[in-house]
Amino acid sequence: MASHEFRTDRVEVAFTVNGKPVGLAVDPRATLLDTLRDELGLTGTKKGCDHGQCGACTVHVNGRRVNSCLSFAATHEGAAIDTIEGLGTPDNLHPMQRAFVELDGYQCGYCTPGQIMSAVALLAEPCGESDAEVAECMSGNVCRCGAYQNIVAAIQSVRKENAT
Repeated sequence: MASHEFRTDRVEVAFTVNGKPVGLAVDPRATLLDTLRDELGLTGTKKGCDHGQCGACTVHVNGRRVNSCLSFAATHEGAAIDTIEGLGTPDNLHPMQRAFVELDGYQCGYCTPGQIMSAVALLAEPCGESDAEVAECMSGNVCRCGAYQNIVAAIQSVRKENAT
C-alpha cells in the first residue's frame, strides 16, 4: 500500500432504527447522520451545517435528542434510534407532525424534520411552560425562514393536548 493511501477497516454495529433491527459494517469514522442517509436510505434526517450548530440532523437515540452529524454510528451498538421516518405516516401523523401542519410550523421545510424530532423529545424533558422557555429549549434548532413563533405554537398545542 502506498504511503498516501488510507486503509479503513469497517466495524460491525447493530442497533434498532425505527423499531427495526439493523446490522451493518460501517467505516469507524462515519457519522450516524451519514449512515442513516447513505447506508440506510433514510433521507428525512437533513444535513445542514455538519457541525452540530443547526439541529437539522436531530434524531432520537434511546429517547434523547442527538445531533447525528456529531455522533459516530459505531458508538451506538445496541441503541434504539428513531428518525422522522419512524415518527408517523401520512395517514397517521404523530401529534407533533399534525400540529406543525395545522399551525404552519414550517416554511421551506428543510429544518422541519429536526425541529419535529427535537420538539417530540422536548415533551419528555423538563421545560418551562412559557413560550420563551419552550423557545429556549428549542434553541439548538435553527430555522433560517424564521418560523419560530409557529414552531413554539405547535409545541405548545401538543403540550396542552397531552395535559388534558
